[in-house]
Amino acid sequence: MDWFSQLCVAVSIAFVIAFRAHRKKSLSNSGAIAGFFVMALHIFAGYRFGAVLLAFFFSSSALTKFGEDKKRTLDSEFKEGGQRNWIQVLANSGIASVLVIAIWVLTEGQDKCLNSKDSPLITTLIGAVIGHYSCCNGDTWSSELGILSEDKPRLITTFKHVKKGTNGGVTKTGILAAAAAGSFIGLSFVLLSFSTTRCESSTVFKQLLVLPIATLAGLCGSLIDSLLGATLQFSGFCSVRRKVVGKPGPTVKKISGSNVLDNNAVNFVSILLTSFFTAIACWYIF
Repeated sequence: MDWFSQLCVAVSIAFVIAFRAHRKKSLSNSGAIAGFFVMALHIFAGYRFGAVLLAFFFSSSALTKFGEDKKRTLDSEFKEGGQRNWIQVLANSGIASVLVIAIWVLTEGQDKCLNSKDSPLITTLIGAVIGHYSCCNGDTWSSELGILSEDKPRLITTFKHVKKGTNGGVTKTGILAAAAAGSFIGLSFVLLSFSTTRCESSTVFKQLLVLPIATLAGLCGSLIDSLLGATLQFSGFCSVRRKVVGKPGPTVKKISGSNVLDNNAVNFVSILLTSFFTAIACWYIF
C-alpha cells in the first residue's frame, strides 16, 4: 500500500473512532480533536502502532465506564464516561507520537522486526513505544479495577492502609490488572507484527518475547506511577465532600505526598521512565 492510501485509511479510521468516542463521552471536544490527530498519526506510521494505541484506548475506555456508580462515590474528579480532554490525550500519547514519527522517517515507512543486530536504533525506538502503551494501559487497568476491589489499598511507600482513591495506594487486584494490561498491549503488537512484517527465520519466534517484556512494562509502569503518586502528588481527605482529593485546602486533611505534580504530570513521567527502560530491554534482548 502506498503512503497516500495508508494516509486515507488512517484518517478514515481515526475520524470514525474519535467521533464515536465523543458521542459516548469517552473524549471531550478537545480530546476528540487531539485523539483524531494522534490516532491518524499512529495508524499512518504503522498498523501495529495503531493497534497498540487502539488496544489501550478501547480497553481503558471500557474499564473507565465499568462500575461507574461505585466510582462516582469514591473519585473526586469523576467524569461520566471518562471525558478525557486534550491534555490527558497528549499526556498519554505525546511521547509515543514523537517516537512513531521518528520510526517512520528512519524506516521510510517500512515495518521492521525487532532485531538489534540489524537495526539497534529502530529496535530501541519500537521498544519504547511498546513500553509507553504498556505503562499507560497498566496504570489505567490498575486504577479502574483496583478502586473496585474489596481489598483496602496500601500506600506503596509505607504499606499502611489508606482510603480508596489515594494516590500511590495499591491492591493485589490492581497489581495483577497492570500485568494483564501490559500483556494485552504486547499481544496486540505481536499479532499485527506477524501479519505486517517479514522477519528472518532466526528472529521470527524471538518476537514473542515482546509478551513478557510488555507484561513487565505494564507492571513496572504502574508501580512507578504509584511511587510518584505517593511522594510527589498530594492526597488528602476532604471532610466536606467525604472523598479523597488531590489538592490541599482548609477542610482537607493530608494523607500523603507533596503538591509537586498533578495526575497528568505523574502519568507523563512514569511513561517516560517506562519507555526508556523498555527500550533498553528490547535493545539488549533482541
